[in-house]
Order: sequence, then structure tokens, then C-alpha cells
Amino acid sequence: MNTNTNKIALVTGATRGIGLETVRQLAETGVHVLLAGRNRDKAVEAALALQARGLPVEAIALDVTDATSIASAAQQVETRHGRLDILVNNAGILLDDPVQKVSGQSLETWRKTFDTNVFGVIATTQAFLPLLHRSAAGRIVNVSSLLGSNTLHSDPASPIYDFKVPAYNVSKSAVNAWTVQLAHELKDSTIKVNTIHPGYVQTDMNAGQGEVTVPEGARTSVRLALIDADGPNGGYFHLDQVLPW
Repeated sequence: MNTNTNKIALVTGATRGIGLETVRQLAETGVHVLLAGRNRDKAVEAALALQARGLPVEAIALDVTDATSIASAAQQVETRHGRLDILVNNAGILLDDPVQKVSGQSLETWRKTFDTNVFGVIATTQAFLPLLHRSAAGRIVNVSSLLGSNTLHSDPASPIYDFKVPAYNVSKSAVNAWTVQLAHELKDSTIKVNTIHPGYVQTDMNAGQGEVTVPEGARTSVRLALIDADGPNGGYFHLDQVLPW
């Protein structure tokens, strides 16, 4: 019997790309997945397509930059399911102007990027944490990026040394830092929180210029979402590889 059939997961930013594929892969293991998107119609459309393939997927509206939307989603999950076993904070944006240098990116770009990529992650996690505490083994996966690694950005020999999209990069560094702080809070609980790099994935965010497919890009999120009691807490991963902060 697949024990995952008893699990409830929620994936943000899940109407397309890595988020949608994460929903599909989790659902294929038997997890009941809440496909969350800020546009409810798109979330319903995506969920219906997966339901037509026999997968246990449910649509839910959730805009990670809107406190009312987050609170409403958390209330719906509590009413329908009473708990949450897996939260995948996948929603993210990249707004940096490629023409501008680091110091030339507008404050508006920084603020909008952090609203989604950092504050959205924190606000969503705070709202769903009480429901995760009701799980026998809660899991939180924060989707970061290799571009959030300060170690690699400081190393002239690293592959990302010259890849400076500052608002996005720094927002992912902040996600990594948030993960470490939250993991410390949760270290004596049954909840585990980790951050992941999906790979340089062929998505709309990079106009399909990535090096790996979307299914491959979702694998790390799914792996960390399904770890057992011996799995890591407070780590930074790509597949089985531990990444440098």
C-alpha cells in the first residue's frame, strides 16, 4: 500500500512550469495535492487536466503577495482537510532588468521581487505552519536557486560568478537564510524544512533557455517533500547533492 495516499500537499505557483510538474509528480505517488495559483480559473483548468488523468489534485486560489488570499487558503485547507503534510513554496518571479548593472536595478524591482520570493514564502509558511504541526511528519520545501549561493557568487571559478541578476539572486539568498532560521525553530518537532535548487530549468522565466527539462527540475522538490524521519532538516540541495550556502 502506498502510504503517500494519506498525505495532503500544497504547492504554490503551480499553474505552470516546475510548480505544475511538482504537483503531477507528487500526485502520481498518491499524495492528494492542492494546486495553488493566484488566478483561480487557471488553477482550476490545470487541476482538471490532471484529474482527467486520474490524479488526486484539487485547485485552490492563493496569491502569496496577498494576506487575505493566504488567510483564506489556509482556512479552506483547515476546513476541508484539517491539516497539511507538505508545503512546497514554489512561487517566484524574476524581474531584473538585464541592461542594468547591480547598482542600477530599480527599488521597485527589488521590492516586487522580495514581496513574492521572500515575504511571500514567509507569509505563506506562517499561515500554514499550524496545520503542518497537526501532521505526523510535516515537510516544507522552499524552492531557491543555485543563484542564491553566496559562496559560489564569491568564487571566480564558479559557474555562476558572472551571472548577476541581483534582486533575484539576493532574494534566493534570503530564502536560504530563512530556511536555516526556521529549521532551527523546528529541530525538536516532526517538521522538516529544506531549500532546493531545481537546476537551470527550461521554463517561461528564462524563455526556455535552461539546461534541464521541467520534469527533471521538479525532482528535487518532490524528493525533499517525501523524505522520511531520517531525512535532512535545514539543508540546501540539488537532487542528492548538498550545495554551499
